[in-house]
Amino acid sequence: MPTPPTPPRPPALPTPASDSTGPSRRTLLAAGAASVVVPSAASGTAWGAAPPADSTDPADSTDSTDSENSYDTLLARAAAQLTGGDFDAADPDFAAALKTLDTQASGWWRQLDRSAGRAALWADLSPASDPGNFGQSYPRLRTLATAWATPGTSLTGSAEILDALLDALRFLHATGYHPGRPESGNWWFWEIGAPRALMDTCVLLRAHLPADDLSAYTAAVAEFCPDPDRRTNAPSLAETGANRADKAVIVALRGLLARDGATVALARDGLSDVRDGGRNSLFQYVTSGDGFYEDGSFVQHGSVAYTGTYGSVLLGSAGQLIALLADSPWAVTDPKTSVLYEAVDRTFAPVVFDGLMMDAVRGRAISREKARDHHDGAATLSHILQLASGAPDPYARRWRAMAKGWLRRNTTTPYPTLVGIPALARAKAVLDDASIPAGDRLTGHFVFAGMDRVVHRRPGWALALSLSSKRIAAYEAGNGENLHGWYTGDGMTFLYDGDDLGRFGDGFWATVDPYRLPGTTVDTRARADIGSGGGTGTYRPKNAVAGGAVLDARHGAAAMELLADGSTLRARKAWFCLDNVVVALGAGISASDGRTIETVVENRNLYADGPARRLTVDGRRQPGHDGWSARLSDARWAHLSGSGGYVFPAHDGRADDLGLRALREERVGAWRDINTGADTGGSTSPVTRRYLTLWLDHGVSPADASYAYVLLPGASAAATAVWAHARPVRIVANDATVQAVEARRDGLLAAHFWAPGRAGGLSSSGACTVLVRRGHGHGRVSVAVADPERAESVLDVELPFPVRGVVRADDTVAVRPGRRPVVTVRVGGSRGRTHVAELR
Repeated sequence: MPTPPTPPRPPALPTPASDSTGPSRRTLLAAGAASVVVPSAASGTAWGAAPPADSTDPADSTDSTDSENSYDTLLARAAAQLTGGDFDAADPDFAAALKTLDTQASGWWRQLDRSAGRAALWADLSPASDPGNFGQSYPRLRTLATAWATPGTSLTGSAEILDALLDALRFLHATGYHPGRPESGNWWFWEIGAPRALMDTCVLLRAHLPADDLSAYTAAVAEFCPDPDRRTNAPSLAETGANRADKAVIVALRGLLARDGATVALARDGLSDVRDGGRNSLFQYVTSGDGFYEDGSFVQHGSVAYTGTYGSVLLGSAGQLIALLADSPWAVTDPKTSVLYEAVDRTFAPVVFDGLMMDAVRGRAISREKARDHHDGAATLSHILQLASGAPDPYARRWRAMAKGWLRRNTTTPYPTLVGIPALARAKAVLDDASIPAGDRLTGHFVFAGMDRVVHRRPGWALALSLSSKRIAAYEAGNGENLHGWYTGDGMTFLYDGDDLGRFGDGFWATVDPYRLPGTTVDTRARADIGSGGGTGTYRPKNAVAGGAVLDARHGAAAMELLADGSTLRARKAWFCLDNVVVALGAGISASDGRTIETVVENRNLYADGPARRLTVDGRRQPGHDGWSARLSDARWAHLSGSGGYVFPAHDGRADDLGLRALREERVGAWRDINTGADTGGSTSPVTRRYLTLWLDHGVSPADASYAYVLLPGASAAATAVWAHARPVRIVANDATVQAVEARRDGLLAAHFWAPGRAGGLSSSGACTVLVRRGHGHGRVSVAVADPERAESVLDVELPFPVRGVVRADDTVAVRPGRRPVVTVRVGGSRGRTHVAELR
């Protein structure tokens, strides 16, 4: 079933064209903010609890001076989190950030309607009584207030600006956002968007706000966001993940402004969900639904892989509140905050490539013109450095080195151009610290079974697989967002190249052919826009198989059964990631709707201008002009300069048409075509990009068709030709029962069994993914087994060579040595996890 309606989230980071050049709802901690207190399980303080009763609420303390100091200290800290505190305005980076803030704020100032009979503060947000309009008006006021409170802008300290801000707040309260109105329209504006921006603005203007005004504003927020625990317009719905974290910050700021210690404590306890005994705590691992999973997955809205947006927001808001309340009577003392620290390495680091957040985990945010992969990546980097300010030293040093590597390598979308002053201050502190090394790119193979995602990382590139199943949505759309996201979860392969960081962030989603996403097998039928109405919804297919296994943290195999939406198309797809090679296999491809079925090998963004990328096929250079197309039926290999090689081993020994097609085209689109959201809708300005597309044509209504192709990212044309001739990886099987490959030089055999079967001497008693590697490490044998279907309880895997004994194995694995050894794996209840053993 679709998840409850959820609104679009505003852009991750401000840009000159956004609605909030100052800190947005993902506001970043100031460099000078207090350090996070690292809780200790042995501290004697109950998790999530306040200090002893005689000091729980400063308002009840016998020392009223100390009570007032606590509020004043934390409010000053909250203001510093918004403005950046002390910084050198003459520094070129800070000067540029100041100019961006000044430009945005000055623009809103010039357009602000200050007339007596106005219906709105800005003409494009009229009437102000509409939730979407007051919900977007408050962030603009926050931008003005931030510029007014930040030294060095043309608006700093202006009495005229201050008077206009105070008057504008009264107008919005009277016209749109006050306790006397029932919620209507998009709940998010009432309960998170408007109150967060309003409380931030009040923090900045607190010394000048009349007491009656402040009381009225905090009363409005108390009406629509009384606590972090529940959806106000649906009290039976418990808040989870990023929404809970956001609300906790709002409630904390309200409590500080109202000088109400009990409310501040309510905010702190909301992080740990004290009210419901920790059921929805942000500091725990979950096994289903929203939250962090031990395998590194992050899910929001029940079934959406959302590390890159909602996960990042949770990291930022929870980290911000921990820092805000540090060393106060309301300090967060839950020892399980370690889950947040661990998430940096296991959840976020694998899906960030040189500062870019992988689109496979950004959900419907891929359709937002003002929040692209580099924006969400920059937000996550900022949140990690924020958390590092108070994390244990081993965590903090590792994260800062990792961030330094990201900052230095990404010259395509430089970090200082993406963030505000608080985040910039933290980043510059890392860059200027000679004792912090710049970390290398993360390498390894990662299976996120909890969210149907797989990531394979090598020193120069990374590949992400976006899968889906009856557990994890193929896409989320709604509130006008992600209108063409039909195939983003059908096995789309996202290839990230260290020398080409703009591939997905530079106009890709506004211009790419949405029917030809790399890695997908599709029915070419015309599709209608999705998610154009109010609220959000998800589509979960009916297949059970989605996921795979990882061996030695280096090699991996993954599979997905495709049961196409609104079509009879069926296919069994598998990917084998072996160091610097990815082998993609498809089998059992069938349909009966009378339409052409295609598998897309590549759809490369070649940008609006620049040198033409040379396409070479079997040593022959192909035409480079837009509009060129060709049937390449006899192709054995292809190479695209600046990208890498493509090999087509399935053609070897076949007399029939391989079905390979190629197309160069110039595509024109607009962000408005894929996002018409109230506060995230794209512009109608034409965007033009050039593309090179390679695809396999399976014909009309194919029956049991198949495909095989190999990706060689970063390989030269010569290396591609050599690989195609030598075939160091052999396809052992590719049918509806088993798909398998063998890399003899590496002693590696990998297979996905769709049913009991045998391939290359390896056999399985049931459906599973298996990788076996022998002949390394003094005669050692490594075995990895997973059940991505989650249907088996016990599997027997017979190996094709003798085994003398067991070096080590998971407690779920038993081995019967001998000439035909059998590895028995108890996979029941393991939720797609990989089980491993090392044999000799």
